Amino acid sequence: MKMLLDFLPILLFFGTFKYAEGHKEWAADFASRHFGVLVGGGPVGTTEAPMMLATLVVIVATLAQVLFLKLRGRKVDLMLWISLGLIVVLGGLTIWLRSETFIKWKPTGVYWLMAVGLWGSQHLAGRNLLRSMMGAQLSLPEGIWRRLNTAWVLFFAVMGLVNLWVAYHFSTDVWVNFKAFGTLGLMLVFVVGQALYLGRHAQPVDDAAGPR
Repeated sequence: MKMLLDFLPILLFFGTFKYAEGHKEWAADFASRHFGVLVGGGPVGTTEAPMMLATLVVIVATLAQVLFLKLRGRKVDLMLWISLGLIVVLGGLTIWLRSETFIKWKPTGVYWLMAVGLWGSQHLAGRNLLRSMMGAQLSLPEGIWRRLNTAWVLFFAVMGLVNLWVAYHFSTDVWVNFKAFGTLGLMLVFVVGQALYLGRHAQPVDDAAGPR
């Protein structure tokens, strides 16, 4: 359920863009009539309409995701707060300035902020955030926690660069496909590799506590 909720805004972004891309005249007319006030410079054209509508949908979906969690009394993860802030600011600029560049920066912003947060908490504050989140389920040597933290820092840093590379070297359609499926695939590969590595070092916390 949580995984579906996490990826729902991305799937809605993908579906809206693909539909609007295949119905550009309708998308431009719909966006101009209903959301023209949000756009600077007059009616929405067929070129920018698909990205504009997809951006509006993902802003609303992310806001709804946070509201849903708050109403259910559940914790809103830091990454979701960061994502919400960036999607509102960069998505708003994309819509107002009719520039898809800003929304394409959003994934990189999230990845790099997470990388800085993990690195800073470890090296500046002396606190391993991954250990704080996962320590109740796993018992690992301190050195392994540091390596795990470093691996996530590097992964997020590289993912930010990959997103920019795809955004600036390929069409918007390719970037949307990559955002929806490529990033998920890379994340799964990384998580599986991490799980295989941890399997050699990890013990359930109950086992690590020893006999009573």
